[in-house]
Amino acid sequence: MAGVYIHVPFCKRRCGYCNFYSTTRLGLKDSYLQAIKKELTGRRNYLNNEPVQTIYFGGGTPSLLEPAEIQQIIGTIKQLHSVAADAEITIEANPDDLTPAYISQLSETDANRLSIGIQSFDDAMLALMNRRHNAQQAIEAVQNCQMAGFSNISVDLIYGLPQMNTDNWRQQLENVVRLGVQHLSAYHLSYEEGTAFGLKLKRGQLTEVSEDESLAQFDTLTDWAQKTGFEHYEISNFALPGFRSQHNSSYWNRTVYLGVGPAAHSYNRTTRSWNTNNIIEYINGIVSDNCVSETESLSPSDIFNDYVITALRTSSGIDMDYLEREHPRKMVDYLRHQAESFVRDGRLEYTTNHLKLTHSGIFISDEIMEALIVM
Repeated sequence: MAGVYIHVPFCKRRCGYCNFYSTTRLGLKDSYLQAIKKELTGRRNYLNNEPVQTIYFGGGTPSLLEPAEIQQIIGTIKQLHSVAADAEITIEANPDDLTPAYISQLSETDANRLSIGIQSFDDAMLALMNRRHNAQQAIEAVQNCQMAGFSNISVDLIYGLPQMNTDNWRQQLENVVRLGVQHLSAYHLSYEEGTAFGLKLKRGQLTEVSEDESLAQFDTLTDWAQKTGFEHYEISNFALPGFRSQHNSSYWNRTVYLGVGPAAHSYNRTTRSWNTNNIIEYINGIVSDNCVSETESLSPSDIFNDYVITALRTSSGIDMDYLEREHPRKMVDYLRHQAESFVRDGRLEYTTNHLKLTHSGIFISDEIMEALIVM
């Protein structure tokens, strides 16, 4: 099975924390849509005829597309590929775009899963992040989607924000339960280079929460998940049984996927490719049949490291039987050796021959991954 990702780069304004590629040049939307359809057609063989199980519209802000435009792209994919009858088709959306009229039109498309970028139910924190909606709009957006028949809804929240504490974070999570959504993506704030937050941190205009406070908020999150029946199936993702994100899981399970649009990435197990992160270059390149992407062939160590990094993010962890069967012995021995100290201090554990992060290991997962990969 395979996946298709469509990057919709348009935003009405930039959020303070975001480092994903986006543009506010909404006047380019029609040209972008034509380029997307042409790229899909030109790369129709990339998936090697594997059936498409997931389609994901990410951004940017996909909800700046009209539902009819979204359906046109889905229709193009269905013309070019064999799409499973039960395919998961996700649309990322901003709460303020989800008006009753928009939701009604969206419910008539083939989209069957919504990922709503709420980020916070606190108006002061939303203003700090330069979000376009307020807390009440977020609540109403979810409720209106549910009334329109959407029964697979994910929400995004950010913790570790300046001045956030565990009590406030707990209140955020309680709203998730009250709203009755099926999935939560919860991300700790990171101060990325080139973002407004990154610049303000350098200038001393923002102060990071302490490491102890960050850990306390993470503990609050995982305690909440255990009490409410949400499976912590990936470092930042939580789902009620049966509602794990199939598309995101495909990234962690080495499933082949095609990414179209500016800055989109593709993967077919032997190569990785990525499109230019400039919408003008992207549109002009597609129109003139020039290459808009770069490709790298994956070496044995690249393939090994990709698996280690992605598998370790999941609740299943690294399948050591798979490693020993599919990868060189010296790489597996190196990983086992590097893992020893983390196992001794309780950051990693072996369960049924899977190497997994423990609760305390999750919080230093980047350090652990860096230690386990081969150079």
